[in-house]
This record gives sequence, structure tokens and C-alpha cells, in this order.
Amino acid sequence: MPFDGSAASSAGLAEAVRLAALTHGRLRLMHCIDELSFAFTVDAFAGVAGGFLDDLRKKAAALLHGAKDRAAAAGVEAEGVVYDNLYDSVAEMVMRETASWQADLIVIGTHGRRGVRRAMLGSSAEQILRLSPVPVLLVRAEAKNDQG
Repeated sequence: MPFDGSAASSAGLAEAVRLAALTHGRLRLMHCIDELSFAFTVDAFAGVAGGFLDDLRKKAAALLHGAKDRAAAAGVEAEGVVYDNLYDSVAEMVMRETASWQADLIVIGTHGRRGVRRAMLGSSAEQILRLSPVPVLLVRAEAKNDQG
């Protein structure tokens, strides 16, 4: 399960933990630092890369630690891995991890963006869904302004 600490990935984590608890499964959590996330960080600090990749790795490890604690609280075994590949997409990194870990299911939290926002930001979830050799469960985060 890709996990980035967002509301969408937290919703995905909750569902992944629930499923793993029901099936006596294990979770493999991964945080991907790709070219886009690195570029946003560097751009935010006027192009000074310095130790930002190390900072991103530390933040990713802390996020995964918290996610593993949430799984453990539900009695679910979880492990985490940080990928930092500035050349591959998140989908490519998830596919490699899926194959190496012989995953049975990929759980992904999604924002459910549509239209221009999705076109501009792309959709890792959609790419993973198209490329995956195993079933993919998309868990949509609750909309902040949901009136229904």
C-alpha cells in the first residue's frame, strides 16, 4: 500500500488494516519520493536542494512508523519501505514492490479528482490500476465539503 500521510492514504490505510485483520494478512507500506515530490520541495525553497532529499527520507520514515503503529494497534503485522527514485513514477515503483513482495492486493487511497485538477496533477492511482497484475482496491477519501 502506497502511503504518503494524506487524508486519502490514511483512509486507504484504515481499510487495508481492516482487511488484513479480517484475513490474518500482513501489510507492506511504501512511501515513494519521486521526481515530482522532490521538485515541489526544491521549488518551495528556491531551488536549493542541499539536504532536502535526506529530510524527505526522514519524514517518510516517520510517516511509515506512525502507519505501522496504527496497524499494530489493530493486531496487524506491517512493514514499511521508503523508495526514492527520481527517475521512475510512483506507479512503476509500486509495480516493482508488488512483484518483489508477491502482493495479493494493492490498496490505494485516492482523492477522486476529476477534470482539469486530475489532468494537471495526473493520477498515480489510475496508473497503478492500469498496470497492476493483482487486484487494486481504491479507497476514496471523504470529501471535505460533502453535502450528501
